[in-house]
Formats: sequence, C-alpha cells, structure tokens
Amino acid sequence: MPTAYLSRTVRFDATHRYFRPDWTAARNAEVFGSGASAHAHAYQCVVTVCGTTDPRTGMVLDLGVLDRILAEEVVARFDRKNITLDVPEFAPGRALPTGEELCLDIWRRVAARLPAYCSLAAVRVQEDPTLYAEYRGEA
Repeated sequence: MPTAYLSRTVRFDATHRYFRPDWTAARNAEVFGSGASAHAHAYQCVVTVCGTTDPRTGMVLDLGVLDRILAEEVVARFDRKNITLDVPEFAPGRALPTGEELCLDIWRRVAARLPAYCSLAAVRVQEDPTLYAEYRGEA
C-alpha cells in the first residue's frame, strides 16, 4: 500500500532567550547576538504524520486525534509562555530553546502519542517567514 502524508500547522506566541548560565553575559552576547536577550516570536509548527490510508475513512489519522495531540503537546505547552522560564526542559542550564531543540522536543512528545498504525514524518518549527528548523527522525 502506498504511503500518504498528513500535515497540520498550529501556531503559538512565545518568548525565549538563548543563554548559557555557565558563560558570562559578554560570551552569551558574542555567541547568540540579539538572541541572548528575551525576545518573542509568532511561531508556526507543522507536524507531518504518515502511513497507509484506512480503507474505510481514507485517512492516515483522524484529524481530530492529531489536533488533540498538538493542542496538548505544542500549543498548551508553549503558547503565551516564556519558554526559557516556563518550560522545564528549556530552563537555564538545560536545552537552549532553539528551533532545532524545539523540533526534537515536539517530535518526542508527539511520536509517543501517535497510534501504532501511523508514524511521525517531520516536525517543523518556524520563527518567522525566513527562518525555520525541521526534524525528520534521523538519528
């Protein structure tokens, strides 16, 4: 059976900061530039699942199921939050809240909740029209 792909985009507004507490303020500014200060984005997150379509419904995954997962694992976790302060995985001294790290975090959370008959194909986190990170499950 051929593989089909289904993508859904969700949006969230959040603040973040690139900062390593083991570095000086000068070193953080040198490495991260303006990202070393708290700043906000209107993020878009695109999650793509894949699998064979159910012959009864024609769907890879019920869209309502995917929407619930994304509402809980992406929107509720990040919308209107300061990612650096409000999301424990991105607290100072832990993972930096880069687009790349957000992709990996979202991948782990969404993949764990998908039914066995489909799989995650890609997660994209876009900070603005010119910048996005993407993860496709490669080791």
